[in-house]
Amino acid sequence: MPSTALAGIRVLDLSRILAAPLATQTLADLGAEVIKIERPGVGDDSRTYGPPFLTDRGGEPTDTAAFFLACNRNKKSVTVNHATAEGQELIRALAACSDVVVENFRAGTLVKYGLDQESLRALNPRLVYLSVTGFGQTGPYASRPGYDGIFQAMSGMMSVSGHPEEPMKVGISMIDILTGLYASTAILAALRHRDATGEGQFIDLSLLDCGLATLSHFAMNYLVSGEVPRRRANGGYGGIPSQAFQCEDKPIFVVAGNDKQFAAFCAAVDHGELLQDPRFATTAARITHRDEIVPVLEEILRTRTRDEWLAAFDAHDVPAGPINELPEVFADPQVQHREMLLEVEDPVSGQLSLLANPIRLSATPVEDYAPPPSLGEHTAEVLGRLAGVTEDQLAELRARGVV
Repeated sequence: MPSTALAGIRVLDLSRILAAPLATQTLADLGAEVIKIERPGVGDDSRTYGPPFLTDRGGEPTDTAAFFLACNRNKKSVTVNHATAEGQELIRALAACSDVVVENFRAGTLVKYGLDQESLRALNPRLVYLSVTGFGQTGPYASRPGYDGIFQAMSGMMSVSGHPEEPMKVGISMIDILTGLYASTAILAALRHRDATGEGQFIDLSLLDCGLATLSHFAMNYLVSGEVPRRRANGGYGGIPSQAFQCEDKPIFVVAGNDKQFAAFCAAVDHGELLQDPRFATTAARITHRDEIVPVLEEILRTRTRDEWLAAFDAHDVPAGPINELPEVFADPQVQHREMLLEVEDPVSGQLSLLANPIRLSATPVEDYAPPPSLGEHTAEVLGRLAGVTEDQLAELRARGVV
């Protein structure tokens, strides 16, 4: 039995920045061998997306940004210049013995290098080839560039986020992250099909498509009702309450998703009279009278401290949580119990803190966390093992800027 879920799967990663590298990091965490191709002397663009930068053992900043560290652990870095004929041949040799290729070049870019899906799948019909682009391989916008914020704007995500008077971007690169999850799921599905039929396939993934798909029930509410969703700041669209409230000292987030939970909420805050008000007696009534009940709840919750309310809600089984800053997140006993923060040995910094993969598999757990590689760290090993490049040939290729 393999010790990891994806033992024996080899992924050729031609991607950079965030969405696609997150997908290949997930595959690497699950045990796939991920070979990251980077430009000689330059590397993935995100290596320079700082500050902050990783510091060495002496406390001096290196040239590796924290951004890069977030999505490239458990990978092998190989430098190859894909713009050279010899570099293209090396990549083709690696693709011929890989199970998956992932790239996020603009639509059509890799055709001129002979590294597009048709060319590589002709060499290796079992290959699963995933392309992540802003707008997909087809359509009037296919050739456009784009970044996460643009897709948050275009997909409608910003239109349902923020205060009523101002649409707002989600703080993190949410569409990149969600696209990475869609990408890893799509690859696993295609590998399942490949194992059953012997045939690989092409996966066309668009950040705009993924952004729109993640609107989920917001989109369905609009499609069913024809009503454009209102922005409600930190308020939700489910039961009432379902939002952030300011307590006497700090903010809190509370949700009462059904009538039973609202009754428990009323007991916790010692305001049982709210249940007798027909405007607030049912979930539907509370949603209809949202603008009337929310100010009442705001006034109640300002009367005690956050920790006092958290204790009261916990005692009455009401879903609630503190709005934590990151130091509080990593100090939280539940986060610590789940070991979501890891310390790994790193040859540059000595010790490197990483977020753990949240997937918990009972038979093939994610246990290995190799630090993100230095630029070209595995070039000699990988090209020697998989492309038959000798030490003398490697030295000559390096002298010509191919690797």
